[in-house]
Amino acid sequence: MDDVQWVNHSPNRVTIDLSAVVHNLGQVRKLLRKQTKIMGVVKSDAYGHGLLPVSRILVNHGIDCLGVAHLHEAAELRDNGIQAPIILLCGIRTKAEACEVVDRNLIPTLFDLEAAEILARESAGMGKRTAVHLKVDTGMGRLGISHGEIEPFLKKIQGFHNLLVEGLMSHLSSADDPEREFTEHQIRNFARAIQVGRSMGLELPWNNLANSAGIMTYDEAQFGLVRPGIMLYGGLPSPGFISPVSLKGAMRFHGRILQIRHLPDGTPVSYGRTYYTRGPRCVAIVSAGYGDGLPRSISNRGSALVNGTRAPLLGTVCMNLTLCDITGLEGVRAGDEVVFLGSQGGETIRADDIALWAESISYEVLCSIGQRNRKEYLQ
Repeated sequence: MDDVQWVNHSPNRVTIDLSAVVHNLGQVRKLLRKQTKIMGVVKSDAYGHGLLPVSRILVNHGIDCLGVAHLHEAAELRDNGIQAPIILLCGIRTKAEACEVVDRNLIPTLFDLEAAEILARESAGMGKRTAVHLKVDTGMGRLGISHGEIEPFLKKIQGFHNLLVEGLMSHLSSADDPEREFTEHQIRNFARAIQVGRSMGLELPWNNLANSAGIMTYDEAQFGLVRPGIMLYGGLPSPGFISPVSLKGAMRFHGRILQIRHLPDGTPVSYGRTYYTRGPRCVAIVSAGYGDGLPRSISNRGSALVNGTRAPLLGTVCMNLTLCDITGLEGVRAGDEVVFLGSQGGETIRADDIALWAESISYEVLCSIGQRNRKEYLQ
């Protein structure tokens, strides 16, 4: 029987260029000391780019370990043959999760004694020693043990002989901020926590603090292991951030013109009449909206690419439709490609452009578009 081929009947496409991910990994390496290891952060479906394809390409190009948020992501990687070290950034809570962690040789992040006790008990019961990372709060105010309380916590963890503390972990809250004082304060707090751990006899080879912004801005934030996320996918930590290396966007999102309308002066456009035509306008109704991952907040602010030219968005972005002003563009027809994210001709719309229009960040843009559309891959 012939193989059944899936047909994408949607006019919209998300294309992931895996060679761009490889390029960006190379750019990360340019910023690191020779001995610094890399955790490729692939949580949330690799920021919308596809957990398995991205993880495979990273492993094939020498990534040292992978970082996921939750156990189900790690299980999917293991079930599909990926044997690289996998770190669970959001930890575990239950006996069942601990059992699976030990069985699948995963590395959970710990931030309380209850989870540590459960994991130690399951590790002992299975005759194994489980590697863990400990989450230290150096100023993020989120998950973790306060950096000032790390010594008593480590003493208790050392009592669990079936746990091996491979490293301390913390997170920079503001490394993309031009003001450096708070981030430098976090780095000092983290260095002191490491010093405490090593004074207690722990080797701690895989301490990790630097995210993408930290990698690009703070050489002193390299502590054995770094965690690039957004920069692997070609995005910036925040709109306007200046990258010291050249990054390539890996995601392209494009659709089609469904209809072309010629609207007279003073015509209201889309929901809520947030835009009225100023003079006669030629308007393209295109095939994607907020249901497909375009932020509704880019209404009357963003653009799409038509014939290699930025065409302003008019009116409110709808669930599956958006309107573009193509007045003055020659040769545009229904069925033509419209690019919402990526390049067309000599022009490019980046995730950071959309984030700026939406008053958001590229992380949210990429996750939203990637998780709402079927993805096709370029190797």
